Amino acid sequence: MTRLHLHLVSDSTGETLESVAKAGLARFEGVEGIKHFWPMVRSEGHLDRVLLEIAKRPGLVLYTLIAGPVRDRLETRCIAMGLPMVSALDPTIAALAQLLGQAQTTRPGRQHLMDDAYFRRVDAIHYTMAHDDGQGADDWEEADIVLAGVSRSSKTPTAIYLANRGYKTANMPVVPQSPPPPELFRLSNPLIVGLTTSPERLVAIRRNRLLTINQTPDTDYVDMEQVTTEVAFARRLFADHDVPVIDVTRRSIEETAAAIVNLYQARADAANGVAE
Repeated sequence: MTRLHLHLVSDSTGETLESVAKAGLARFEGVEGIKHFWPMVRSEGHLDRVLLEIAKRPGLVLYTLIAGPVRDRLETRCIAMGLPMVSALDPTIAALAQLLGQAQTTRPGRQHLMDDAYFRRVDAIHYTMAHDDGQGADDWEEADIVLAGVSRSSKTPTAIYLANRGYKTANMPVVPQSPPPPELFRLSNPLIVGLTTSPERLVAIRRNRLLTINQTPDTDYVDMEQVTTEVAFARRLFADHDVPVIDVTRRSIEETAAAIVNLYQARADAANGVAE
């Protein structure tokens, strides 16, 4: 296992750098990335303290700093210490500046302004938390997306991820003994999406869940025949109501959410008469 120190230096929250570092490391096998976060670095004095820590654990320096004395000082010191450095956003900003014919803003953290989009995300998170696991069915019509699926098919984490992207997302369990209310399939505003997975994976996840809460795994909840019946029931239900289905067996939460957003956008484009 190769260990690599990554220093993420930002004049804002550092979320962008964290995403870039995570995506980059995912392309390499056998590498342990040790990430050091240095957010809100906006003065040379603060940067000097950060540089002392970087010198103790040298590695790759990723940074998002607005052009100016702080950035100049970081680059000069990295060169002097012989440390590799990458300005993560420069190629994208340069391309945008050329296409738009205007200079970039010099205000750090502008993507985190408390604008309308920010408040929409906050509203989406509040809505999603209040409509977890079948709650609040009386106002599902206000949702952007409603997820349905058998127990442990990643409904809640996917809903929360979508909420953080600004989508009001309700979710409800599909149980053969207690089918969903008919109102679910009469909703006009939200996109209804069915989540499914293989019975084998579902049994494994449910067994692990029972073990973490110190319950015996000897129940119908993890019986292969019973679980297979549940999954088949859910699939038939979705097919009967023309609900799009996403198999999450080999998908991460992020991949599932991306597929749902694509479905949502395609539906919106079709409603607006946008050609593919």
